[in-house]
Amino acid sequence: MSSINAWGMFFVNTGKPLERRDFIIDSISDDDVVVKVSGCGVCHTDLGFISGSVGTKHDLPLILGHEISGTVEKVGKNYKNMLNKKVIIPAVLPCGECELCKAGRDNICQHQLMPGNDFHGGFASHIVVPARFLCVLDNDLGQFKLHELSVIADAITTPYQSMVRSGLKKGDLAIVIGTGGVGLYMAQHAHNAGATVIALDIDEVKIEAVKKQGADFGICTKDMDVRTIKDEIRNLIKAHNLPKYQWKVFETSGSTAGQNVAFSLLSFAGTIGIIGFTMGKLELRLSNIMAFDADLFGNWGCSPKYYPAVVKGVLDGSINLLDNIVEYPLSKINEVIALANAHKLSRRAIMVPDQE
Repeated sequence: MSSINAWGMFFVNTGKPLERRDFIIDSISDDDVVVKVSGCGVCHTDLGFISGSVGTKHDLPLILGHEISGTVEKVGKNYKNMLNKKVIIPAVLPCGECELCKAGRDNICQHQLMPGNDFHGGFASHIVVPARFLCVLDNDLGQFKLHELSVIADAITTPYQSMVRSGLKKGDLAIVIGTGGVGLYMAQHAHNAGATVIALDIDEVKIEAVKKQGADFGICTKDMDVRTIKDEIRNLIKAHNLPKYQWKVFETSGSTAGQNVAFSLLSFAGTIGIIGFTMGKLELRLSNIMAFDADLFGNWGCSPKYYPAVVKGVLDGSINLLDNIVEYPLSKINEVIALANAHKLSRRAIMVPDQE
């Protein structure tokens, strides 16, 4: 193949700004493709890598970014049919062959590869990626631009898998804890499944936003203790004749406080899904799970098999994307990271490579 002159924003040192560097792609394997990046979302995980609170698997320097959309520009000989295809790169790329993959649990494949963690990611002009599990898009994206679909790769698909895993159905009560970049879509998916949705967050602005995008009720829990939160929920249930049992509780805040609230809401035949991540620890009475005959599950990423359904939902408008994203040129990524760390981003940032 002819060489590709590429550039990316490299993560070199913990706590330091990302550095722009040029690189050359001069060869790829038979099973890889080169994707010209259209857009890459900025995820909370990226902030964790940069701060040093979470370690990358690949040694530094490394290009971060795992919510990626783009166009296939070069192909290995086993994937010639993918040339010029528009794609979304799943944030979790399984091997497809191991015990977990064959059991349908490919999202937790122990040979999985994650862009911006196991290999160079999407904060770049180009990325080399295994082709097997790419989500190929139609040429006609309707009202959408290709870069706008990048955040499907994590923020929207991860809660979708959680919704499927929970067995949520029409008529259920879904309680979503945390309504940030993942929780907002968790509420949308639950609403689209026919559930009644109660959203909890410590930010009144986020509560108002999620009530416009799927939540039937919202409770701002700032300065509330667990008992008060439970009382507020019980009052809603009584006033609106909502299900008393079998609640589906989705913890997306990734905070110790949020997980504590989630476990306190466990009830008869209930389900808790842990979607957000924290290193914090809780002291729990696990026998509650037994006494309530309840279910507790964790969720890691999303299997590529669910991507087409999510893409369809975004394109047909049943999943609201455009109100929740904002784009910046990739060259401004350090400024965006500063805004994100200061909690001054109200929408998910998508980095678009500068045209040169």
